[in-house]
Amino acid sequence: MFFELIGTIVAGATAALLVWALNRTLKGRLPKWLIPASAGAAMLAATISSEYSWYDRTVATMPQGMVVAQTIEETAFYRPWTYTAPFVSRYVAVDQQSTRTHPNQPDQRLVDLVFYGRWTRTAKVPMLFDCAESRRADVVDGIIFAEDGTVTDATWFPLEATDPLLKVACEET
Repeated sequence: MFFELIGTIVAGATAALLVWALNRTLKGRLPKWLIPASAGAAMLAATISSEYSWYDRTVATMPQGMVVAQTIEETAFYRPWTYTAPFVSRYVAVDQQSTRTHPNQPDQRLVDLVFYGRWTRTAKVPMLFDCAESRRADVVDGIIFAEDGTVTDATWFPLEATDPLLKVACEET
């Protein structure tokens, strides 16, 4: 966040200096308001560019084995351009290298979901998926894994067969 602020300030200062140099070359023929207006426009452009490129930059730095399962696009009234082109503000990735199964329960998979957010900390949450029954359970205190791989005291949530998290978690790697 700090580096984005510095980048925005540098973009504004650079634009202002370029317009100032152009005005000086033209011997003051440009209107005086053009220098701060160009600085503001450059700062706005840098901020918008940073918002829209965040997702691609973050996905490019994910470790191997991480697969994006779901993205959440955002619009806001104070960003009117997002109504025509929403940007990705959050996404969920499945760490397929963390997939754990039990030989007696091959359709149940324990995976780590990683939640990424534009202005939030990254969170890693273990999640249990039952691929045959299209359901998931949060792995919380009190959940018990028996020797034969069965799970007790889990609260199962039904999922659609097309649920993106279920599809990625149940993929064969």
